Amino acid sequence: MTKSEPAARAARLYTPQILTRAELRQRGFTGRALTNAVSEGRLLRLRRDRYAAVDIDPAIAEAVRIGGRLSCLSLLHLLGIFVHECVNLHVHIAPGTTRLRAPAADSTVLHWKAWSGDAALRHAVSIRDAVLQAVHCQPPRAAIATLDSVIHHGLLTMNDLRDVFADLPRRCRPLLRLVDGSAGSGPETYLRLLLRTLGLNYETQVLIAGVGYVDFVVDGWLIIECDSREFHADWPQQVKDRHRDIVAAAQGYVTIRPVASDILGNGAAVGAWIRSIVDVLGPRFAGRRA
Repeated sequence: MTKSEPAARAARLYTPQILTRAELRQRGFTGRALTNAVSEGRLLRLRRDRYAAVDIDPAIAEAVRIGGRLSCLSLLHLLGIFVHECVNLHVHIAPGTTRLRAPAADSTVLHWKAWSGDAALRHAVSIRDAVLQAVHCQPPRAAIATLDSVIHHGLLTMNDLRDVFADLPRRCRPLLRLVDGSAGSGPETYLRLLLRTLGLNYETQVLIAGVGYVDFVVDGWLIIECDSREFHADWPQQVKDRHRDIVAAAQGYVTIRPVASDILGNGAAVGAWIRSIVDVLGPRFAGRRA
């Protein structure tokens, strides 16, 4: 996913997608034409006085059918923002909402709190509110990765995040100091936090002559690239990566490429590997340390 794609998705998502009967009549629908459009499958009636085009995203349609709006991890995932796990539908219910319909899945998460009061649109909460809810809904590392992604893709600024954290419990506020929008992926965030825990000296997004930008350089000699299927699955990209590694090696760097699934799911093992590599090879590169 390119850096700008989430912004393009947001532009599409934050257009009116839910219309009332009165609004449809203003567009030329008579009562009979509206009934026929619904019965013939050309228009969806999601709940009382809420209509949508048939190609509406199913998650949005279900959120509106229940009586709320798409929110939290579900909304961010739809925009292309990193969330570690999003297996359940997240729906925000505005205070005072009545006549809710039962969710299609028992696992659906209904958010009654963590809301700024921004009405946004009928089908989705604002990005600010989605981020506010996502911090509540995730463990700290996952929350930081989501925040990094939001900043990296330009959907919020650091000032926006400070405003979000003003509405979060004080116990959450230390997370803000760990946000780094240079992280291009969730695994990069997880690895950065892992290197911090290991107490290693590292730089992020380092430009190396003839190689380009690399994800991390540890102690001035160890390059760590976070490889995922999304960006490294095709053979031409793997050939390019190997060429980069050779050019880097010619300049005295060692490159390792832990895979995203290990970084996200087996961080302890990845940390042990990195620690061992630094302990064994580090003395040979002592002169290159920053």
